[in-house]
Amino acid sequence: MIDFEVFTLTFIFILGLAIGSFLNVLIDRWVSGESILGRSYCDYCKKKIAWYDLIPILSFFLLRGKTRCCHKRISFYYPLVEFITGLAFVLTWMYLPIHTTMLVRSLYLVVISLLIIIFFSDLKYQIITDESQILLFIVTLLIYLLLPLTWREIGALILASIAVTLPILGLFVVTKGKGMGFGDVKLALNMGFLLGLKGGLLAIYIAFVLGASVGIILLILQKKRLKSQIAFGPFLVMGVISMMFFGDRIWQLFSHLYK
Repeated sequence: MIDFEVFTLTFIFILGLAIGSFLNVLIDRWVSGESILGRSYCDYCKKKIAWYDLIPILSFFLLRGKTRCCHKRISFYYPLVEFITGLAFVLTWMYLPIHTTMLVRSLYLVVISLLIIIFFSDLKYQIITDESQILLFIVTLLIYLLLPLTWREIGALILASIAVTLPILGLFVVTKGKGMGFGDVKLALNMGFLLGLKGGLLAIYIAFVLGASVGIILLILQKKRLKSQIAFGPFLVMGVISMMFFGDRIWQLFSHLYK
């Protein structure tokens, strides 16, 4: 007999792979302003891609990382997004409280999907699209209405989101947009709304620590110069996901360190 939990997580992982393939489309087309409704096509020769070359992860390896039509190299971002989405779906499903309704669980998977879009669109193009930001706010609001939270509690979260935004907004103003993009400011607003005041500020702290660590490593390896720009959105997303999955443990650790 197949364990039901194993079967469910396997299904969630495969679903995540399929959704990840669609996220690749959204990442590229939202940035370029192109419609998301058309069929997938080759990035080089623009020929439409057959369905059997769009199987998540598998097609990439069967094609040996090259397009069938013009034999150009396929970006490794595509299978990476698919795999990360599958893994993130499984983790999200596992870490949600057992009493959470199916609809709320599904909406949390949408939240994770939007965070993945933000991560890779900023990493690839250094752009965080308004579509992903607006949808993230709307889906988070829907989750709160379904939990349900009172309007007073939702109002408190909106005030928290404004407070969480202030440090990023301050950096944006001081550096005149060179050290921090306005997309990061809007993402911080979403972070506060999703995680609350304490969680949002802690997520930003984690993002700065990760960003500084990676920046130092890149400088040592001479991959970046001192004045080089590094997309900060991915670090903010990692801060959010860290707090979503391990928030209680992280807060306990910080409480212990700063007694």
